[in-house]
Amino acid sequence: MRAAITVSLVPEARGGPFVFWDGLEDACSRAAALGFDAIEIFPPDAAAVDVEPIGALMARHSLRVAAVGTGGGWVRHKLTLTHADAAIRRDARAFIGAIIARAGALGAPAIIGSMQGRSENGVTREQALTWLAEGLADLGSQAARLGVPLLYEPLNRYETNLFNRIGDTARWLDAQPLPNVRLLADLFHMNIEEADLAAALREAGARVGHVHFADSNRRAIGFGHTAVPPVIAALREIGYQGYLSAEILPFPDAAAAAAQTIAAFRTATGRS
Repeated sequence: MRAAITVSLVPEARGGPFVFWDGLEDACSRAAALGFDAIEIFPPDAAAVDVEPIGALMARHSLRVAAVGTGGGWVRHKLTLTHADAAIRRDARAFIGAIIARAGALGAPAIIGSMQGRSENGVTREQALTWLAEGLADLGSQAARLGVPLLYEPLNRYETNLFNRIGDTARWLDAQPLPNVRLLADLFHMNIEEADLAAALREAGARVGHVHFADSNRRAIGFGHTAVPPVIAALREIGYQGYLSAEILPFPDAAAAAAQTIAAFRTATGRS
């Protein structure tokens, strides 16, 4: 397993669960100095994911891009894949598709979290899931052509009413024609929804494609009450070899959150 840390490029999201906020150069310099393997980027849109300079920046710091978020489409434009308005659903797909293209060129998957939306405003759950499946099929195919998966993130009950538990999500994905869609298992959301984090990861199995390494209070691992050894054991049992990425609050500040994360990662995985 490898260590990643988040950087937000979206001013409107300030105060949210991202460690670095002062640009990619700053994030990469600090991440590399601490020994992280990669960064996860939360951009405002695809235009902010400028492939050539970002690729050069990664090479200079011996880093990779772990994943690229799409939530800027929700934060800035309130776009979702399950909105009652067909034009908004089309705009959401186009927004995500553009990020998939840029992320794929960097060898990274895109994440669909907040842009999944929810069942509301006269949209039944059944209809919302139909639109979600259609969107994931289209976008997953786009990602497949670039040789990367598409990551779908179940969120806690306060953020969506579509899927909250990763086992339920994995079974739904298995029942759809979505071979290129993987689950993003976020330990913060799981701490709200799952009775047993390790058992939930085993339940999802090979569908797990990315992990957000966050403690129970959305701070760095070690600043809450998450029992990490069973989580790591479960990830090893299902053959997970991807990133543990710190999508966390920068508490008490970015430097401390980053330092705590890499220390917790090394303790948990045995990597020096």
